[in-house]
Amino acid sequence: MQKILVVAPSWVGDCMLMQPMLLRLKQRFPDCRIDVLAPPWTVLLLKQMPEVNEVIVNPFPHGALQLLARYRLGKQLQASHYDAAYVLPNSLKSALVPFFANIPQRIGFTGEMRYGLLNDARKLDKEKLPLMVERFAQLAEATCDEIADAIPHPHLIVSDEARQQVLRKLDLTLDQPVAIFCPGAEYGPAKRWPVQYYAELAQQLRAQGYAVWLIGSPKDKEVAEKIVSLGNPSVRNLCGSTDLSDAIALLSCANLVVSNDSGLMHIAAALDRPMLAIFGSSSPQFTPPLSDQAQVLKLDLPCSPCFKRECPLGHFNCMMQLTPSEVGKHAIAILEKQK
Repeated sequence: MQKILVVAPSWVGDCMLMQPMLLRLKQRFPDCRIDVLAPPWTVLLLKQMPEVNEVIVNPFPHGALQLLARYRLGKQLQASHYDAAYVLPNSLKSALVPFFANIPQRIGFTGEMRYGLLNDARKLDKEKLPLMVERFAQLAEATCDEIADAIPHPHLIVSDEARQQVLRKLDLTLDQPVAIFCPGAEYGPAKRWPVQYYAELAQQLRAQGYAVWLIGSPKDKEVAEKIVSLGNPSVRNLCGSTDLSDAIALLSCANLVVSNDSGLMHIAAALDRPMLAIFGSSSPQFTPPLSDQAQVLKLDLPCSPCFKRECPLGHFNCMMQLTPSEVGKHAIAILEKQK
């Protein structure tokens, strides 16, 4: 049996985009066991992927070297006798644990000059592989092999039992069709559609008979409270009230998801829910929502995408000029198709 360790990315959305790569490894090595070394906030997502055998918590904060601690973890993992390690992040630090674990095959892109730490270090052709999901998928192939023409979309399944359990836990019902907003984005404010715009859209959808739920992390709770306070007393603010597993179950209930470019956007896409994905400072040419049910909304301004955490020009036009009335037209069009 082939034993594989995958060093996962740091972001929830990137971990979702990793799934087709895991599936490809299962196709190449049908009897393999895949363990994933991943940050603690991604564990509940990875446990819902059937390709994953075990999740090993990566305890190192973003940017922290902690060389001795990485050495100790590597030596602990050496006892598992992995045959291969696939290192998805491009940092030098991320390649240390597989090296210290003395895993015979250590595969990844060269990244931060990782020759030696990786013994199958590949040069990334960004033009040939523009999408992150393609880059991950290429690592699952043999050194010189091309990726498949059609990479499968990430895919999650939520059982009806799991869905009902979370609805009962949060005292929610499906008496009305549900629109779910994901108003947060971990990377920074430049990726977030304005709070007052979400509030106006919520009013439009409530007038059409839809229940509106707000989902996100505890960091998004204050933003969500503002959406409720701006004329939406019946909107449910669930930000900070759910773990990631709960959020996945709730997203599976949605007739419509409206989301910034975030991890929850990629999860909603993997659940194949009808979605409007709002892009401003980031680009759908790199990390689009991978679902035929997802529609990207963005303005092709000369200054975007800038990939900055905050608008460097101070006007935030990439989001401010994407008005609630415009987004509302697309939302209503999606919902009309479901009637």
